[in-house]
Amino acid sequence: MLLDIQNLTSHYGRIQALRGVDVNVNEGELVALVGANGAGKTTLLRTISGVQPLSGGTIKLGGQEVNRISSSQRVKMGISQVPEGRQVFGPMTVEDNLMLGSFTRNRVEAAEMIEQMYQRFPILREKRNQVAGTLSGGQQQMLAMGRALMACPRILLLDEPSMGLAPLLVDEIFDIVRQLRETGTTIFMVEQNAFMALEIADRAYVLEAGQVTLSGTGQELLSNEKVIAAYLGI
Repeated sequence: MLLDIQNLTSHYGRIQALRGVDVNVNEGELVALVGANGAGKTTLLRTISGVQPLSGGTIKLGGQEVNRISSSQRVKMGISQVPEGRQVFGPMTVEDNLMLGSFTRNRVEAAEMIEQMYQRFPILREKRNQVAGTLSGGQQQMLAMGRALMACPRILLLDEPSMGLAPLLVDEIFDIVRQLRETGTTIFMVEQNAFMALEIADRAYVLEAGQVTLSGTGQELLSNEKVIAAYLGI
């Protein structure tokens, strides 16, 4: 088990966003988290990465508790997040955005990683000197994913990778996610497109009102009547 979350709680002031969440992700797995807007999905990822404080429970990476470790230290330990809405640095070039993801690496390692990102995302090599704010939504998503991968994460947290993208671009992004999984990257993904997320997931969780209400393999949840009625529109 790479990521082990037990009885996790988190608050925004007096509002409890997460209520005793138990989640685990094994090394090499792609695990999906689905649920309605406001269920706490993004809060869970932000709490794992250390951006949102936890109120109780434990988060362990490779058996080591990270509750009191800063977000930057969690990146060094191997937790890297692709945020909702991409959040690239618009006035900076594509290459500078990528280099920001390599702050845990030395200069030689960073140069090797950036070449790997250009091989994985050829369009980024083509636009390496272009400012990121002028890229299309799909290209910005690739840039955000490349920036996160520059840190050589043990686990990649993906928050709504298909948000705001045209259907053809959604297919392209999911192909990239599949490729990452096939090359051994461990992924914990929040995704609004429940059907596509469950279709490619090894396992999945359903989050409702800050609590995990269902879990199973992706295929099990795809055929679950409650999931079909609530999230798949079938």
